Amino acid sequence: MKKILLLGALALSVLSPLTMAEDAKPLRIGIEAAYPPFAYKTADGQIAGFDYDIGNALCAEMKVECKWIEQEFDGLIPALKVRKFDAILSSMSITDERKKSVDFTGKYYSTPAKLAMKAGTEMKDPQTDLKGKKIGVQRSSIYDRYATEVFVPSGAEVVRYSSQNEVFLDLASGRLDATLADSVNIDDGFLKTDAGKGFAFVGPDFTDEKYFGEGQGIAVRKGDKALADKISAAILAIRANGKYKEVQDKYFQFDVYGK
Repeated sequence: MKKILLLGALALSVLSPLTMAEDAKPLRIGIEAAYPPFAYKTADGQIAGFDYDIGNALCAEMKVECKWIEQEFDGLIPALKVRKFDAILSSMSITDERKKSVDFTGKYYSTPAKLAMKAGTEMKDPQTDLKGKKIGVQRSSIYDRYATEVFVPSGAEVVRYSSQNEVFLDLASGRLDATLADSVNIDDGFLKTDAGKGFAFVGPDFTDEKYFGEGQGIAVRKGDKALADKISAAILAIRANGKYKEVQDKYFQFDVYGK
C-alpha cells in the first residue's frame, strides 16, 4: 500500500507542474497599435486604447496573462495562422470573407463606416459624387474591399496604405480627396486633431453587412472553438459585471457596443 501511495504521489509531482504550466500559459494577442482610440502608442512607447484595455479585462476575467504582440493589420491573419499568436484583438470586423480564414468570438463593439472630406463637400450620392476622387483606405481592411468593389467601378481611385494614420497624413496634405474608415477612428484620430481642421464627415453611414459585417470580434485560428467560446463567455461576463462599461466610458460618450 505504501508503494502505491508513493507512486501516486510521484505521479502527481510530475503531472501537476505540467498542468499548472498549461493553465498559466499566456494568451498571445496580435494587435496593430496605430488605430486610435482603439489602439495606439503612448509617448513612452506603451500600447494603449480601447482594444488593449478590453483585452486586458478579458484576460483578467479568464484568469490568464495577456501577452501583446504588435503586427501591421494586413499581416494579422497570416501571423495568426502560423501561430505567432493565439488571437487577434484589433478592431477586426466579423465578415463572411474573413470567416473563410479564421473563426470569431461574438462581437465586442460595432460602429459604422463614414467618409471624411473637406468640410462643406456635398455628398448626395457617393457612387456619383466620388467619380474622379482619390480615396485613401487601409490595405486589406473592410473599407478597402468596399471602396474597391463599390467606388472604383463608379470612377473613383483607391489608394491603399499600411495604416490609417498614413491615410490621415495624406488627406491633410491634399494628396487625397477622401478616406473611408471607421467613424470613431476618423473622429478621434483625425477630425479632433489639428491636422483634421477643415475636414468633416460627409454622406451616409455605411453599414452593409456584406462588407462591414456583424461588428468587431476577436479572431482565433480556424477550428479553435474552445478558445473562441471561452473569450465569448468572457465578453458577456465583463458586460454583465460592469467592467466593459468602465473601459468604454474611458474612451467614448456613447454605447460603442451597438445594437
